[in-house]
Amino acid sequence: MNIRLKLYASLSVHLPADAVKNEAEVQVADGTTVQEALDSRGLPRELCHLVLVNGVFTPPDERRSRVLQNGDHLAVWPPVAGG
Repeated sequence: MNIRLKLYASLSVHLPADAVKNEAEVQVADGTTVQEALDSRGLPRELCHLVLVNGVFTPPDERRSRVLQNGDHLAVWPPVAGG
């Protein structure tokens, strides 16, 4: 199945080469969880601070059980600091 992966800031280096700006359509197996999708792209867990599926926050303790569906949008932001 296909999902739309959007990676922001420093995480964008983990997108496939054919990504446009900060997003790409990627194939994942049926039954793939959010955490499995992130791990498959080599994303460091400690840098996956804000994770949204279809615009809805997915907390860290739900990422291993939340199964993605065909067409889902998975967006990830690293921790940010500033002032």
